[in-house]
Amino acid sequence: MSVSIKSPAEIELMRESCRLLSEVHDELKKIIEPGITTKEIDAVGEQLIRQRGCIPNFLNYNGYPASICCSVNDEVVHGIPSKKRRLQEGDIISLDCGLIYKGYHSDAARTYGVGKVSDEAQKLMDVTKQSFFEGIKMAKAGNYLHDISNAIDDYVTPFGYGIVRDLVGHGIGTSLHEEPQIPNFRQKRRGIRLEPGMTLAVEPMIAMGGYEVCWLDDDWTVVTEDGSYASHYENTILITEGEPEILTLGK
Repeated sequence: MSVSIKSPAEIELMRESCRLLSEVHDELKKIIEPGITTKEIDAVGEQLIRQRGCIPNFLNYNGYPASICCSVNDEVVHGIPSKKRRLQEGDIISLDCGLIYKGYHSDAARTYGVGKVSDEAQKLMDVTKQSFFEGIKMAKAGNYLHDISNAIDDYVTPFGYGIVRDLVGHGIGTSLHEEPQIPNFRQKRRGIRLEPGMTLAVEPMIAMGGYEVCWLDDDWTVVTEDGSYASHYENTILITEGEPEILTLGK
């Protein structure tokens, strides 16, 4: 397995790509409210990316038809924006997107409540987000890749939630998806040793019920098999000599 180690110059380009993406997410958060369609969210997201002189890296990626993945309620990831999908009070929505800045990719996802959501939905979103931070406590040079996976699992499993297994995190750089793959559930092998200069997209995908998922007929949208709500939280991070740097988190 070949995992790219970024040079100082490449790290600066990754930092800027990720900083710009964090701005896009901050702006998208402001428009999430009952009544908006996922197609409108996608249009705003694409505009925000292009205004920054960047390219939406999801658009036409393997044929994906939009810039922002908008996944609602039981949709885990890759929901396709639609004029017919109008958000309602109590929904939760995951926005997953990325951009290309001077040839370098960034990738991040956030899950938001629409208006007032149930306590159960809020807890799912909170646990998913915190599981990312529990995982990257292990994202240090000298540790092993699956230390991240195991830490996420150790945090999530006591809540009784399902950790999606069919989808994982990944390396990122001049390609959106690079080696290594980063599972969010416990592994028997240690995986590669982490080194400074690695850039990784760590992205727990957690379901309120079981971990089993299936693909809809559009060949993109992944939903929970049992219809339970799902939450997704992702950042692009940099492995350093010390603590990991979260590149897609704003100020």
